[in-house]
Amino acid sequence: EGKYPLKKRFSKRFGWHVWIDLVPNRSLILFHPANDALKELNGCIAPVTSLQGEGKGIDSRKAFERLKTIVYEYLQRGEQVFLHIKK
Repeated sequence: EGKYPLKKRFSKRFGWHVWIDLVPNRSLILFHPANDALKELNGCIAPVTSLQGEGKGIDSRKAFERLKTIVYEYLQRGEQVFLHIKK
């Protein structure tokens, strides 16, 4: 549980993506595209447009671009954006 700030981040592997900052005992938790969690994620989060089974989804790139557009719009206006994790 917690409230974590979202930030813009660039890497060669993922290009521009969303970084979840200030997670205790963790580093570089990212939002980035992935349709198969077991094969493509290592502690990161991938938005999808539709779940297709446990840890599997479709159109992750489309869902991620939508998320990134919304988050970046607020960040560019100087506003903070947070991810809230609740039980």
